[in-house]
Amino acid sequence: MATTANPSRDDFAAMLEQTLGGADSFEGRVVIGTVTGIENDLAVIDVGLKSEGRVPLREFAAPGQKAELSVGDEVEVYIDRVENANGEAMLSRDRARREAAWDKLEAEFAENNRVEGVIFGRVKGGFTVDLNGAVAFLPGSQVDIRPVRDVTPLMDIPQPFQILKMDRKRGNIVVSRRAVLEETRAEQRSGLIQSLTEGQVIDGVVKNITDYGAFVDLGGIDGLLHVTDLSYKRVNHPSEMLGIGDTVKVQIIRINRETQRISLGMKQLESDPWEGASAKYPVGAKITGRVTNITEYGAFVELEPGIEGLVHVSEMSWTKKNVHPGKIVSTSQEVEVMVLEVDEDKRRISLGLKQAQQNPWEAFAEAHPVGSQVEGEVKNATEFGLFVGLDNDVDGMVHMSDIAWGISGEDALNLHRKGETVQAVVLAVEPDKERISLGMKQLERGAPTAGAAVASGDRLNKGAIVTVTVLEVRDAGLEVQAGEDGQTGFIKRTDLGRDRDEQRPERFQVGQKFDAMVTGTDRSKKPTFSVKAMQIAEEKQAVAQYGSSDSGASLGDILGEALKQRGGDQE
Repeated sequence: MATTANPSRDDFAAMLEQTLGGADSFEGRVVIGTVTGIENDLAVIDVGLKSEGRVPLREFAAPGQKAELSVGDEVEVYIDRVENANGEAMLSRDRARREAAWDKLEAEFAENNRVEGVIFGRVKGGFTVDLNGAVAFLPGSQVDIRPVRDVTPLMDIPQPFQILKMDRKRGNIVVSRRAVLEETRAEQRSGLIQSLTEGQVIDGVVKNITDYGAFVDLGGIDGLLHVTDLSYKRVNHPSEMLGIGDTVKVQIIRINRETQRISLGMKQLESDPWEGASAKYPVGAKITGRVTNITEYGAFVELEPGIEGLVHVSEMSWTKKNVHPGKIVSTSQEVEVMVLEVDEDKRRISLGLKQAQQNPWEAFAEAHPVGSQVEGEVKNATEFGLFVGLDNDVDGMVHMSDIAWGISGEDALNLHRKGETVQAVVLAVEPDKERISLGMKQLERGAPTAGAAVASGDRLNKGAIVTVTVLEVRDAGLEVQAGEDGQTGFIKRTDLGRDRDEQRPERFQVGQKFDAMVTGTDRSKKPTFSVKAMQIAEEKQAVAQYGSSDSGASLGDILGEALKQRGGDQE
């Protein structure tokens, strides 16, 4: 083929067609063309084909910028079609840039390198990013480490991205800005954590507050300020002392360089109130404090900011047992307590609420010595006695043997009911055992004094016949008095006569007098009497004196004669 000195346009096309195998082989390729003119918003580009192509100027401009293009500039374009219906070449600058960008992006993706791009639009679920011609998708969750409400400041600004995945056939690219930030932050954290030391005091900014503490930004790395390290005093929630955005001075307590976790403290910058607590709060001292917290097992009392002691439920009241502490004290109440035990190492102080008050049993003993008379309500009746409510919420017990004279304890218990008001005598008080012994029968008229005994020469010797006066009629029998001012005693209903009809206490009246036999004394040395025993003794005596088993006289005749003789003797 002859070489032409000055080849024409047709010659150039012929040679190009010969080299590439025809014009159709240009389609789908990126070639270099020359800008031959600019018409309105279009650039006329010659790529050496039969006709020129026109490309919109916007395709030559970066997102948000104006195209800078002049006649004579060489540019890369993509040949979509060699000739359209108008006989012009179908060219695309975007496709050219996209193809070139894909080649470069695939290489960067293979090397796991960052790429530069510009966020230029919003789509459902995220944003579009221009990677120098290739359009990628940026999910909303991959924009920043934390959710971003307004992305406007991040748009139209060149910035690095990390390619997460790409599929050239589908034209799909997914990128992440968050991955770049996390990697950068990790590098900063690693460098910063190496510069920190335990015990160092540093300023930080509160970023987040939770129930268990607060996260503080130390300038690129976060540390946890636990609620127990906020202050020596009780803190129920960190928000009581901190707010988001507050600048605080903290001390680094611990650093775990492997997990990059940092523990912070604020109370460590204050003086420890527990130092010398044993000297400030000696055992036995009475102190006023404020109730800060109430639990099922007791109440916490603040003695000073940073020092709390526990009043166990067993040390809250002398008299209220098995009662929830909330029914004895209330939160924020000022109370006086006594120090029971101090352990500085374990930071524990045991307190007593009841010890700061007078022992009610000691107070009762002072106000009511043995022998004094008291009055109270029967709180409870048990199988062995009665419990009587007394002053200061203490109870005294009347044993069943001290309820009444001359009857059994069981019968005596049946004479009284719960809620009844009774009077009694103080027999003994034992404050250390929290016990008060009472007696009710000791208040009855003629009751013997402790240690008293019936004299051997007294006419109340066992077997003596005495005249008694009825003092009280009861279901169980009669309370009687021997003589005018003698001792009182009791006659059981079964001792009121031999016959069942005679054993009815209601047939007697108060003040009525009759004879009875002294049968002995009860446990309290009080005399007991019996009409029945007297009748039996008189019968035996009459039979022995006035008749015999073979005299032929009837028992009625014998007793009639005996009674007649007894009447004559009395006259």
